[in-house]
Amino acid sequence: MRVVAIIQARMGSSRLPGKVMRKVLGKPLIAYQLERVRRAANIDEIMIATTTEKNDDPIVTFCEEEKVPYYRGSEHDVLSRYYHAARSAGANVIVRLTSDCPLIDPAVIEKIAGAYSGSSAYVSNVVKRTFPRGMDVEVFSMELLEMMYHEATSERDREHVTTFIREQPDRFQLCDITNGTDYSKYRLTVDTIEDFTVIRKIIEYLYPSNPSFTLDDVINLLNRHPDLLKINAHIEQKR
Repeated sequence: MRVVAIIQARMGSSRLPGKVMRKVLGKPLIAYQLERVRRAANIDEIMIATTTEKNDDPIVTFCEEEKVPYYRGSEHDVLSRYYHAARSAGANVIVRLTSDCPLIDPAVIEKIAGAYSGSSAYVSNVVKRTFPRGMDVEVFSMELLEMMYHEATSERDREHVTTFIREQPDRFQLCDITNGTDYSKYRLTVDTIEDFTVIRKIIEYLYPSNPSFTLDDVINLLNRHPDLLKINAHIEQKR
């Protein structure tokens, strides 16, 4: 069983263009995410799924320099991009990640991927939120992805990839993994300049002394410095 983590990434963003390549301590955010995903024990390969748009050339250049496999596909039909990326990687199981989660904890990936049980299952931590935004992980089979690719027709389902499954709980086997402590109030995703400021400060605090810092390390830092929480507390999540 070949488990491939596919990170969707593009430079275009209505709120914060070029966010994946914004640098902290001299490295782009996508580099931090790759470091962290590589530490997940149950991932066989990591692939970046970007677009054929010219403004995504910097992502491709980064992948080539870092020898990271990548696939270029549709900008807006993200489901198609995932399907063809997974096929090109020879994936049996897909771990879906997004590039606005640069601080993803490998232990969270291992927990969600470890709960995956078979081709009909969809496992995630995004249905009932107890993890912070920015720790989003979804796991499903190539068979399920292929079915979505052929059956999902709405623009929304093609853009958001897994809504087709998540909104049909009577049809699909959905497994929602929750955290022991509810951390849903913490916002660790990057969608706005305020979000980036929070992530930048977290990395600057923690990374120099401990590049392998965990989610608990982040939560402890934020609890010690509640002023950081206030920076992006007002941001509403895009739907």
